[in-house]
Amino acid sequence: MRLYAALLAVSLPSGLAWAQDSNWPQWRGPERNGVSKASGLPLEWGERILWKTRVEGRGHSSPIVWGDQVFVTTDIEGDVIPGKKAPHHIRAGETYLHPAGQSADRRHTLKVLSLDTRNGEILWSRTAHDGPVFDNRHRRNTYATPTAVTDGLLVYVYFGSQGLFAYDFNGNLAWKVDLGNISTWGHGHGTSPLLYGNSLIIQVDQNEGDGSFLIALDKKTGKQEWRTPRKERINYSSPILVDAHGRHEIITTSYNFVIAYDAANGKERWRHEGFIGNAVPTPVANESTVFVTSGYPDKLTRAIRIPKKGRSPKVLWEYKKGTGYTPSSLLYGDYLYLVSDKGILTCLNPETGRVIYEGGRIPVATFVRASPVAWEDKILLGGEDGDFFVIRAGATHEVLSSNSIRESVTASPAIAGGRIFLRGESHLYAIGPK
Repeated sequence: MRLYAALLAVSLPSGLAWAQDSNWPQWRGPERNGVSKASGLPLEWGERILWKTRVEGRGHSSPIVWGDQVFVTTDIEGDVIPGKKAPHHIRAGETYLHPAGQSADRRHTLKVLSLDTRNGEILWSRTAHDGPVFDNRHRRNTYATPTAVTDGLLVYVYFGSQGLFAYDFNGNLAWKVDLGNISTWGHGHGTSPLLYGNSLIIQVDQNEGDGSFLIALDKKTGKQEWRTPRKERINYSSPILVDAHGRHEIITTSYNFVIAYDAANGKERWRHEGFIGNAVPTPVANESTVFVTSGYPDKLTRAIRIPKKGRSPKVLWEYKKGTGYTPSSLLYGDYLYLVSDKGILTCLNPETGRVIYEGGRIPVATFVRASPVAWEDKILLGGEDGDFFVIRAGATHEVLSSNSIRESVTASPAIAGGRIFLRGESHLYAIGPK
């Protein structure tokens, strides 16, 4: 993934350079792996919470940052719409209604917000959708869960069945695209869009796989460039871009298969058996290997060697514990870190799968939904109760500090411009030196 920053940089306006410590332009940061090149971030927050701004509604999307602007999305749930209900789902030949599915019978206002990174002031708020939604969501999910992506010119926001939108940095709508009704068995959406050169790429999987596809759109106009059908059931993992063997590939994880596509035209390059389980965490990769994880129903991490042209992928090793349902793993330095639902870290050698340590516990019992981020040999892990822990990266587990924002956290942190940006249940926070 070493060329990812360069691939995005080709689309930057004149005079702007790609700076990994200044921008956090997408889900999991500049290279989509949760790693920042920042230094000097505070371990003890205390008075280092620079500002917090209330964000109306609910959303699990992570903040993204470019320059002096931070962007988030949110869903404001309204009144019941008489007669409105979720679509009829069939699973394994029978009617299916998820017991935790809800909210398709209500009006929803889906918004995109821009805030000033310096003081938290809301610069603008735009309503992308206001009205009914197509399908239910899981009670723990939201209609604003996918994280936006930006190239420094436009901000691209995906709301699943409710549409795909592009705004400029002044809040003007550049274009919008309707990708159709996307059935999710009433679970909702989770996958975040990906930029490659001049293309915006979305992984659209639904129900048992009928109608699933991977699509590339011209990022300037929203016009379709290519569309590749997939026979993959609904999942929530986001695609990644890898540069391996001189080729740019988009790698997706799903229930049935891990599949790599040519980033330029969407043609399948290789595939390997998937999890036969839910694909929620986003994979991580280096130049030779992709690491895919699942936490339900079985816990599994699989290291797959990315094949050269004309060859088949090879599994280097598997590890069958230590993963969580939603947290993505972290490939940082010489180690691969797994995170369980209870925030317990496992550290592995990525080349061999050898266990460096297991049972790396945090001092407070919590549930973890957010994915970890790393900087300067430190790992930041956030719990659902709003507790955050800075952990030393390396072969020995050590908790360096504990902090709390005292509100529920599901979204993953962003690091940009020497600050940490956190999204709580009701507020957006900036933490850093004054």
